Amino acid sequence: MDDNGDVAVEFGEDGLVPAVAQDAETGEVLMLAYVSPEALKRTRETGRAHYYSRSRDELWEKGATSGHVQDVREVRVDCDADTLLYLVDQEGGACHTGHRSCFYRTIDGETVGEAVFDPDAVYADGGTVDETAHVDERDEPTTESE
Repeated sequence: MDDNGDVAVEFGEDGLVPAVAQDAETGEVLMLAYVSPEALKRTRETGRAHYYSRSRDELWEKGATSGHVQDVREVRVDCDADTLLYLVDQEGGACHTGHRSCFYRTIDGETVGEAVFDPDAVYADGGTVDETAHVDERDEPTTESE
């Protein structure tokens, strides 16, 4: 614990921790992304999910451009303090493919998740996302794609 009583998060050697975004009402797992200390700070300050793009080496706010924001109800930390759980209210879809969750298919390739938006209509440049004017969401959640 730090001086404020907060759990001291164990950011990895790369300065990041994985964060699972889960629907606060249904428990559905929506995505996995990475969080830096600054992303966690911004999430706590704003109540909106912020992540860190490993491929772009930049902070990004989920949904800042697409409108598919995640309002964070609670941030939980696991027993080792090296993984976060964001309990969120998801606006629209979490996945850049148009699905509600990034976990929309089985290992056998069967689509089991719901498509909730047309990515071509949301991302006018053919699918490259301009999240907060500097992030390509296709590089984020699940194995990091939004």
